[in-house]
Amino acid sequence: MTDTTVHRSPSLAFVPAPRSGRHHVGIIPMSLRTVHFVLPGGVDDPATPSGGNAYDRRVSLDLPGFGWQVRPHPVHGDWPRPGARARTELARVLRELPDGAVVLLDGLVACGVPEIVVPETERLRLAVLVHLPLGDETGLEPAVAAELDARERQVLRAVPAVVATSDWAVRRLVSHHGLVPDRVHVAAPGADIAPLAPGTDGVSRLLCVAAVTPRKGQHRLVEALAAVTDLPWSCECVGALTQDPAYVARLRELIAGHGLQDRFRLVGPRAGADLDARYAAADLMVLASYAETYGMAVTEALARGIPVLATDVGGVPEAVGRAPDGGVPGILVPPEDPLALAAELRGWFGEADVRRRLKAAARGRRAALDGWATTARSLAGVLARLPEEPRRAA
Repeated sequence: MTDTTVHRSPSLAFVPAPRSGRHHVGIIPMSLRTVHFVLPGGVDDPATPSGGNAYDRRVSLDLPGFGWQVRPHPVHGDWPRPGARARTELARVLRELPDGAVVLLDGLVACGVPEIVVPETERLRLAVLVHLPLGDETGLEPAVAAELDARERQVLRAVPAVVATSDWAVRRLVSHHGLVPDRVHVAAPGADIAPLAPGTDGVSRLLCVAAVTPRKGQHRLVEALAAVTDLPWSCECVGALTQDPAYVARLRELIAGHGLQDRFRLVGPRAGADLDARYAAADLMVLASYAETYGMAVTEALARGIPVLATDVGGVPEAVGRAPDGGVPGILVPPEDPLALAAELRGWFGEADVRRRLKAAARGRRAALDGWATTARSLAGVLARLPEEPRRAA
């Protein structure tokens, strides 16, 4: 995530309102405890949307319903490798919090700077929310990935609680970093049920919602679609184009090289009614990621009854899930295999029974999705169980 300096109100102004009363969190308690939430500075910038940012904003909105008043502390910087100014600001923010304060830190900010965070475990009650292990980011130089990995391990071993966004991510963090299992908790992203997407013609409109970065693998999607140009597909990629400009430039060259400019469109970030309209027109969600701890775009699609074709990585199978009758609302393909993706696309276009089965399962999964209140309840429980004495967790 690349942060840019923008003006923000402390109320996290870009939090969307819930779309369904089914997910209302109920009566807000009269007496609220306080959690200080340390966030990346661009968390509420609509020009740089991400699943992590959306998660942070939404739990900030819903935690009061479970007894926690959220005080956000956004810190600008090139996280997880900040410059001196960002490091100084983070140290100041933590230093000025009162002894014994409950603090939730976004792992993008916390995990790269153990020299700042670890000493504060002596006086603050800290929990770290890990959206993606730092070393799992695609495209890092091996030495950089190894350094970030070691720094993250220091932080996560020092704090009393770690929150991950899927069961897969919990297992990954416990095994990879040697964490005590009962200190690592899951709070999976929720979903707001939306109207069923009418689609375009039931088959041909493909939608990919993801920042255009190497980890999201849009180049593999282009390669797969280039192998099925005889099929009448069109594909829109919705997501930020600013996080890795060099990758975006190479992707545009790849699209042009295959002559797909009129069929494969990079439309940039979209939000609100504009994003809703893109989902409404979609017949199939496609995602070709190299790594995902969950895959919020998957459940956003399923919340509209849109089937999914995605790579079988990380927590994506959990996000796809199953309908109550056992039906699977998506197709998972091996990573690093555009030809497998192309073959499944041929099946999607050529087999009406496959489409009917997937759409029925997607509608069933839609009805069974957990809302964000479940996420906030899980997170509130983790915060409530933090040790009263910070030093006990060191």
